[in-house]
Amino acid sequence: MPANLTSSIDSDQELRTDQPADAVSSTIKRDLGNYVTTRHGELRDRPQLGGARQAAFAPESRELVLEIELPAQSVVPSVTQYRFKASAPPAVVPQPRKESECKALYRDLVARLALRAIDEAFAVTPPLLVDGVAFNGKVHAKDRATGKAIEPCLISVRVSREAFAELVLDEPELDPVASLHYLNAIVSQHPYDLEPVPPVVTFDLARYKIAPEREVVAGLDSRPDLVAMDPIDFEHLIRRLFEKIGLKSWVTQASRDDGIDAVAVNEEPLIGGLCIIQAKRSKNVVSAETVRSVAGIVNDKSASKGIVVTTAWFGKASWDFAPRNRVELIDGRHLKALLLEHLGIDALIGLPKLPPGWQTRDLA
Repeated sequence: MPANLTSSIDSDQELRTDQPADAVSSTIKRDLGNYVTTRHGELRDRPQLGGARQAAFAPESRELVLEIELPAQSVVPSVTQYRFKASAPPAVVPQPRKESECKALYRDLVARLALRAIDEAFAVTPPLLVDGVAFNGKVHAKDRATGKAIEPCLISVRVSREAFAELVLDEPELDPVASLHYLNAIVSQHPYDLEPVPPVVTFDLARYKIAPEREVVAGLDSRPDLVAMDPIDFEHLIRRLFEKIGLKSWVTQASRDDGIDAVAVNEEPLIGGLCIIQAKRSKNVVSAETVRSVAGIVNDKSASKGIVVTTAWFGKASWDFAPRNRVELIDGRHLKALLLEHLGIDALIGLPKLPPGWQTRDLA
């Protein structure tokens, strides 16, 4: 076990599975990903079966992101038995396994390992701390066409503790592949051929420093002035808005966040992914440089898109640049409408002057 987490558990408190979330120290919450990785020891004792590669914990969503290295196809024996041949000279002849059987056994094995990894993750974490697991199962292999190293994702699923508890894992007749489909997992149709699937989580939460959640909606006036809001409260209001729209959102710390105010996830398997969000509580036009900076962060973080949301407005250069560079712009008028539609907040925008093209009603 890593020294920093061992110290956290020994000197601060023991991590027990019956602990409530508020009884667990912030240090242990921070290191929970490392803790879960080390607790997959049984898999790592048998390296041919793969093991935990990395894990990260998002306290705000109570979700553990777990990535497992699955074994290669060679883990399935290609020989079923050996037959002695009384010939001159005598020989021991291997009986090869049918390819269809190899494929079926491998598909069953990786499905069982995925279920086991998720089960272990829930078993070693407190239910009131970890409510869900986002799982990706990858295999390290070589592309037969190019010879280059590849890491296709063969199984990906996001599952709650309650839904996973419906499975009776020790039932002999349990079909592991059918169980994964029951959990709405994305499972490769041809895992033996390394046919990849799109992962439900395509980013590492450890890259972001997550700020403590703050509830701001309940404390707002009936008609809050967005421009006059506390900057941190404004960022958390934007987080609540995107969560209400359907994204899973986290707010990052103000320090060392690469200019990112929040990260959000669209969980649609085929069109979703990581969204980089920058919230600008401003009285003036948002510069084109700000929009270009967000586009650069999108590329650097391999995100699916960037979103710049502001209380003010954007210039023509920004509107021209954004669609070509996976950046969505939400100006004050649009933000005001979204808050009313999704959060029931009829906000004011206290700008000192009317932006170009706006009407007086857009502010009030």
